[in-house]
Amino acid sequence: MAEMDLRVRLLGKALSLAPSVTGMTDEQLIARQRKALPRNRVIDFLLGSRAPGIVTSDLTAAGADGRIGIRVYRPMRETGPLPLIVNIHGGGWVSGNLDIADWLCGRVAKEVGAVVVSVDYRLAPTHRFPVAVEDCYAALVDVAGRAAELGADPDRIAVMGDSAGGNLAAVMCLLARDRSGPEIAFQGLIYPATDLTLGSQSLEDNAEAPVITTREARKMRDAYLDAHDPADPLASPLKAATHEGLPPALIQVAEHDPIRDDGLRYGEALRAAGVPVRTTTYVGMPHGYLSFPNVCRSATQALGELCSELSAALAPARVAD
Repeated sequence: MAEMDLRVRLLGKALSLAPSVTGMTDEQLIARQRKALPRNRVIDFLLGSRAPGIVTSDLTAAGADGRIGIRVYRPMRETGPLPLIVNIHGGGWVSGNLDIADWLCGRVAKEVGAVVVSVDYRLAPTHRFPVAVEDCYAALVDVAGRAAELGADPDRIAVMGDSAGGNLAAVMCLLARDRSGPEIAFQGLIYPATDLTLGSQSLEDNAEAPVITTREARKMRDAYLDAHDPADPLASPLKAATHEGLPPALIQVAEHDPIRDDGLRYGEALRAAGVPVRTTTYVGMPHGYLSFPNVCRSATQALGELCSELSAALAPARVAD
């Protein structure tokens, strides 16, 4: 494997100073969720600031059993119905919120010329599997049904997500196929967790990687699933009975990531089922590199690739002469 550059190594050391989830009780995980992330120059440098030229609105959408928060991003100067991209944030199902996806969602909205809707699904351990799944699917259906209200085209919908959000985005495609909609044109899966049985070799190869270790991945998986079967396809989309009929995909993985092989294996499964898929391994990168755009040198390239694939997949259909 390629050596991690100095900035990535320093990022890993800095993150290792924070308390690890491996030693946290459920009560401590819940308490951590209640702490708001301060916005200052240091945080904006690490996580990236909001994109200029984007209007954001905090609204609500249907969840599994009530309303949940969403954040809508729309380019100021774009007119007409735009593609609709539903984003699902990462955080291991036990952390994360709308704020951590600001940089990514704003940039995608700007570069693709799309309405991006980020979903604030409920977190474990208070809300264990399958609450996050059903929250995200209910929000997806609701937002698709309100596309015109949001200035979006209901016939050009994509989903994207990173890490646990990549897991949920992949599951949304399975549910949309099996529950008859909404029609999804593309899925962008960023270092996704696709096998919660923890069967990937990279969990051993990268067990002590920066940003997230294998022990931490296992802890978050357990907090999310509790005693539920990890082989359930709504938890592990890799374990679905068939991957036929799923939308085309871009899968981006990080070389120094315990769940790297989850994404690579999912790409192989999609390809075997006849689904168009592009997989890209970002060498020298840790899990979560797109969350640290000013530190991880591959973030700009990965964003460009994601936006290019989304733009191509969501382009308006050409009218025959």
